[in-house]
Amino acid sequence: MLIVLSPAKSLDLETPPTTKLHSQPDFLDHSAQLIERLREFSPAQIGELMDLSDNLSALNVARYATWTHDTAEGRQAVMAFNGDVYGGLDARSLKPAQLDYAQSRIRILSGLYGMLRPLDLIHPHRLEMGTRLSNPRGKDLYAFWGETITQALNKTAAEQGAETLVNLASEEYFKSVKPKLLDVPVITPQFEDWKNGKYKIISFYAKRARGLMARFAAVKGITDPHKLKKFNVDGYAFDKKDSDDKTWIFRRRVEA
Repeated sequence: MLIVLSPAKSLDLETPPTTKLHSQPDFLDHSAQLIERLREFSPAQIGELMDLSDNLSALNVARYATWTHDTAEGRQAVMAFNGDVYGGLDARSLKPAQLDYAQSRIRILSGLYGMLRPLDLIHPHRLEMGTRLSNPRGKDLYAFWGETITQALNKTAAEQGAETLVNLASEEYFKSVKPKLLDVPVITPQFEDWKNGKYKIISFYAKRARGLMARFAAVKGITDPHKLKKFNVDGYAFDKKDSDDKTWIFRRRVEA
């Protein structure tokens, strides 16, 4: 079993990592090409491209200017990302063996880096996968990454003996994967909360639940995806009746 996650917009660059272990991203040469393209933009142009405030635009232009292939000063991805998913994952509290599981079984999709292992060192940046950044390979980042991410997932699945890909990424990020070219089937867990008389996906809770499920897998050392059906964190439970082979529904009846 292999798990994919989305990255996070917000970063924690202050809290010390709980491990010194690290690795290097596989596609730094590709990342460098994107950085060179981004360096052509003024703060105002970056703001328009990414719908950012003036302050965030200026910050990220400065980040692009100082980005380097040398990741020695970087921070492990799973220790840097600080969004809802990563609040659920809570990587800093994972034990060494559980971090080892994450490093081998979890992959993070990235607009700038393509695909990351949790302990890959990254530099602060902002580049969402859905950004329509024209580049020599096409009109956006989906064109830029092409089949690269899919091929990398196939290679990783083969190396780990994984027979299933568990998609805990957002739609925006999973669009960078080409399921028809994957060597393994995809299962997508979906998290729903009871609200106003019906079950629905509530973004904040669903994002956190993705991280919680990734953590559940790491803590339990799960390699058989069917054991994820026992996921019962924060009141969620597997709904067999409304699930199928490709989409697994987890629901909780808590007024959100």
